[in-house]
Parts: sequence; structure tokens; C-alpha cells
Amino acid sequence: MGIGTGVLLIVLGAVIEFAWTGNIPYVDDDVLGTILIIAGVLTVVLVIISNAQRSRTKNVQETRYRGQ
Repeated sequence: MGIGTGVLLIVLGAVIEFAWTGNIPYVDDDVLGTILIIAGVLTVVLVIISNAQRSRTKNVQETRYRGQ
């Protein structure tokens, strides 16, 4: 999952929360929208943290030669 997935969840949650007037049986639409927005924000934050950790790593290559 990337930042795009998080943004998609935020937008979908906002549409369900604020703009959609339909009714889903057995589900509160406002709660569903809030859950999707929170999941999207968490996804974006976690992706940013993991990318920051990835950029701080170092790769060291060691070459050994066998003496003859």
C-alpha cells in the first residue's frame, strides 16, 4: 500500500461521511466514513515513516580476495 491508497481511503471516507445521502442496511454511514478517513490517515503516516526509515539505511559491500 502506498500514499495513493491512503489518499483514496481518505477521499472515499469523506464522500461517504459528508456527501452521500444513501443508506446502507445495518451500517451507520457516518461511522463508516470516519473509519475510512482514519484508516487513510494511518496509511499515509505509516508509509511516510517506512520511507523515511528506508532512506536512512546503508548498504556496505565487502569484497574478499583469496591470496594465492
